[in-house]
Amino acid sequence: MTLPSYWRTRDQRLSLVGEICPHCAARLFPPRDVCPECGGAAKQRLSFSGRGLVYSHATVYSAPQGFEEYAPYVVALVKLEEGPLVTAQLTDVNPDEVHIGMEVEMVTRKLREEGPAGIIHYGYKFRPVLQSVPA
Repeated sequence: MTLPSYWRTRDQRLSLVGEICPHCAARLFPPRDVCPECGGAAKQRLSFSGRGLVYSHATVYSAPQGFEEYAPYVVALVKLEEGPLVTAQLTDVNPDEVHIGMEVEMVTRKLREEGPAGIIHYGYKFRPVLQSVPA
């Protein structure tokens, strides 16, 4: 990823910022210039809650180059509370415990390191919702 692209997309990568279409109220992630639902201009910013449910998932055993150290890991389609489906890695969970309908929340985590200087790229992942302990 180039430096300009990194800065331009930081909000959607670090805090799930998308858009809402002012014409049809579709919630869009990632942000788009044109709403795929109605074709209108979609420029109204929307911060998603980061909470959702696992819609589908798969465990990656043979990871692509640069991600071998993380295998096995789970990639899931997460249906956000606001509606959009987001593809993301699940973290802080045993792959055998993942199930459709599992409640998850977005967290910002290290995605990978790049180059000899060890530049760290951060982005969103999802983890199971932490249950609060009653007082």
